[in-house]
Amino acid sequence: MKTILYKSILASVIGFTAFSFNSCTDLDETIYSNIAAEKYEFSEKDAASMFAPVYSNLRNLYWGWNGYCDIQDESSDLWCTPYRIGIGWGDLYVSMHKHEFHSQIGHIWTEWNYAYSGINACNKLLADEAVQTSESAVAQLRAYRALYYYVLFDLFRNIPLDTTYDHPAGWLPEQSAPQETWDFIINELNDIKGKCGVDNGMGQINNATVNMLLAKMYLNHNAWFNTFSDNSWYGKAIDEINEIIQTGKYSLAANYSDCFKEDISKCSEVIFGIPFEEKYASGNYYANKWIHTAGRAVWNFNGWATGGSTVLPQFLSTYDSEDTRYTSCWALGQQYDQSGAAIMVDGEPLVYTKEVHSIDNPGCYPFEGGRLIKYEILSGDFGTAYDDIPFFRLADAYMIKAECLLRLGGYKGETEQTAADLVTQVRQRAFKNNPSKATRTVEQLKGGSVYAYGYRENQGKMGESDKWVTTEEGGNDIELGGLLDDLAWEFVAEHHRRQDLIRFRIKGKNQNVYNGKSWFCKKAKTDASDNHCDIFPIPKDFMDGNIKLKQNPGYGDSAN
Repeated sequence: MKTILYKSILASVIGFTAFSFNSCTDLDETIYSNIAAEKYEFSEKDAASMFAPVYSNLRNLYWGWNGYCDIQDESSDLWCTPYRIGIGWGDLYVSMHKHEFHSQIGHIWTEWNYAYSGINACNKLLADEAVQTSESAVAQLRAYRALYYYVLFDLFRNIPLDTTYDHPAGWLPEQSAPQETWDFIINELNDIKGKCGVDNGMGQINNATVNMLLAKMYLNHNAWFNTFSDNSWYGKAIDEINEIIQTGKYSLAANYSDCFKEDISKCSEVIFGIPFEEKYASGNYYANKWIHTAGRAVWNFNGWATGGSTVLPQFLSTYDSEDTRYTSCWALGQQYDQSGAAIMVDGEPLVYTKEVHSIDNPGCYPFEGGRLIKYEILSGDFGTAYDDIPFFRLADAYMIKAECLLRLGGYKGETEQTAADLVTQVRQRAFKNNPSKATRTVEQLKGGSVYAYGYRENQGKMGESDKWVTTEEGGNDIELGGLLDDLAWEFVAEHHRRQDLIRFRIKGKNQNVYNGKSWFCKKAKTDASDNHCDIFPIPKDFMDGNIKLKQNPGYGDSAN
């Protein structure tokens, strides 16, 4: 098991001795449900624990139940959590996958709550005169606050922008115009560039993390504002990525799985990681959520497991047969325990099938669907709960640069071939047995997707005749469809996919892939002007608590 990292994190962030850090492994905190949190005066000996919410709220945002990683993929074309016949699950996960978003889905509550709790913690510390004496502490806090706002802006767009801690009695936050929030995030990040340090350790934002946040903002600008007349943002994104590359500090890990070990603090590819630890900071529940209870015997892990989520068959069919990321990410077929014996369940072999019936009509049977094994599962562990998270890694930086070069047709002497070379570099470790297959050409990346888009559902019941309901939409009409495929293979289950699908568009249609394509039990929107699902509704609990908030367009309290 890992030694908890928060003590060294906090001590190095502050950089002065006015406070004692003896208590910084105590991660208990007040969770504020509103931005205007009730103030609590901390004594000097409590000062170190004041920093804990800055870090722990990001952990909760990411791996709190229905967290950030879930919301980005559950609504995508990669995987879902269906109603499991005889087991359960379904409900809000079904709504999320079908894009029947409404203001009481638990996923959006998690992001809003913990993001603003983190922002509130940053604002409180930034108002502290002792903290203000440390440039590195101030830079870190402003960077963390910008990160929280980046997440909120991506998910909700029309959000309150609060940068102070002390407010008059009765104060309630008002939503800011998206452009105002955008400008704030960009200005904050540019103002602290070069001030966060080079090598701060896990959990702390460094200079390269600031570059990554800026690159993400620029990369997504046109999609977020639904305006495509100005491509200069892509050049700005490349400039940020080049600053990271030019440091020479990061390199691609030798093996894909190296990025998803329980401890990634020494991984050369990780630019910014969120540390998790057994006793004080556990979180990643994917082994528990995905693996059938009998399937725990494969690893002999001791946490609960109910076999909820499943990968979509359409996505599995996109993999090259020699891409080792397939077996690094997915468990399929007969499952065996650590002695090599076939695992049996009530006299039946535990076989994870590629094909699944439906998300809710009739649902998915217990053995159906491939299970995610991307994050390390160690024998005797609870599951994946202690696995660190690679929030930003070099492969992501390379892919951002490649995409922007392709969208621009080249930039500052680098060409579309440079983009193909970058994608090839990322792929090489996945095709060690056949290196030629790692190579991606410009034509392939700019061509269509190999994903067989279209509605797909088997409404028949097990043991009865199949009742397939299907449409064929294909992926040849997706701009940069080949690159979109590579993003899926590399970053599945890493909080990327929803954002990518919104950014990639369908040729000849004023729609992105997120809205304009169907996949397993999710239908495309027939109205090309309807893009309200690009952002989520504001959670009802927070709407009810603040009369100044206005719901995002296209949403009421019922499903949409």
